[in-house]
Amino acid sequence: MNAPLKHSASLRVAELRQPDEAARIEGFVREQGGSVFQRPLWLSAIEAGTGNEATGLVLERAGQLEGWLPLTLVHSPLFGRALVSSGFGVGGGVLARRDDDAADLCRGAEEMAQRLSVPTIELRGKGAPADWQVIEGKHANFAADLASDDEAQLLAIPRKARAEVRKGLKNDLEITTGSGEADRAAHYAVYAESVRNLGTPVFPRSLFDAVLDAFGENADILTVRHQGVPVSSVLSLYHAGAVMPFWGGGTWHARGLRANERMYYELMLHARRKGCTRFDYGRSKTGSGPFSFKKNWGFEPEPLTYFSWSAPGVEARNIDPTDEGYSAKIALWKRLPLPIANRLGPWIARGLG
Repeated sequence: MNAPLKHSASLRVAELRQPDEAARIEGFVREQGGSVFQRPLWLSAIEAGTGNEATGLVLERAGQLEGWLPLTLVHSPLFGRALVSSGFGVGGGVLARRDDDAADLCRGAEEMAQRLSVPTIELRGKGAPADWQVIEGKHANFAADLASDDEAQLLAIPRKARAEVRKGLKNDLEITTGSGEADRAAHYAVYAESVRNLGTPVFPRSLFDAVLDAFGENADILTVRHQGVPVSSVLSLYHAGAVMPFWGGGTWHARGLRANERMYYELMLHARRKGCTRFDYGRSKTGSGPFSFKKNWGFEPEPLTYFSWSAPGVEARNIDPTDEGYSAKIALWKRLPLPIANRLGPWIARGLG
C-alpha cells in the first residue's frame, strides 16, 4: 500500500522492522503526546510475546510524517481475526495533525483489512470516521497526580481505603521491585492464580518477558511477599512521567493481609522515587469490582470511547467477558485446577488481543 491522497499526502504500511522507521514513529508519538500503546516498541513487544504481527499505517506529506495508526494483526482460532489498535493494550487509535488525515488512516485500515481477509478493526482510541460503530459506557480510566511525599500520598487516599492500607503496613510483608527471573516467576505465579480465580485465561509468560525486555528501565515488577511467599504482584509501565500498573493481581491470601492495598501504595512511592508525577490506575469495566476499588481510592472515572469497523455482512468479534454468553464458561474456568488453567490459558489468551 502506497496510496496518494487527495490532499497531497501518501499512505503506506509502516516498515517497523527498520530501526530508522521505528525511531521516526517513536519520535512522532512522543511529539504528539501519544500513549504507550501507540509506540512501535509496544507493538514489537506484543509480536515477540504472542506471535501477533506488529504493523500500522503512516501518512506522509512532502516527506514529513503527519499521521500514524498503530495496529496488531490478531489471529485466534476461537475469536477470529482482527486488526486492533493496539493489541493487548487499553489504548491506541490514530495520531494525526489533521482530522482529514485521521479519517484517511482509518479508511486505509479498512482497505488493509479487506486485503488481508480480516473482518474486524478495533480502535481503542480516537480518530474513527463517523460511520464506524461507537462503543461507549463500558469502560473508564482512572488517573491522578502523585503526592509530594510518602505521608502526603497516604493522606491523599480517602479514609476507608487509607485504613486498609494502614492495616497492610502493619502486617509482616516484604516489598521487592525488579525485573529479574525471580521477579518474573513470582509475578507470573501470582497473576496466573489471580486471573484463574476471576474466570479468565492467563496470558503467556512470554508476553510479560517480551514487554520487560523491550522496555528496560521503563517497566518493572513490584511484588509483596508474606513469609517469603509471593501474595501480590504487579507489572508496571512508565511513560511520559506516569506509572501504569498494568498486569497485577493477588492470591486468596492477599485479601486478609491487605497485600493488594499495600502493593498499590508502595508502587505510588516507588514511582515517585523514579521521577513519576502521575499514577495511571488504568482501565476498568464500568460497575465492576476494580471500578469500585479505584473509586474508593479517590480516583475519578474518565469514560472511554472505543470504535469498531466490520466488513459488510459480518458481526464484530465479541471478547467482552462480561457478556452473558460467557458466564457459563467463566464459571467453569474458575473451577479448573491451576496447572490445567495455566496450560490451556495462554493458548486461548494470545488470541484475545
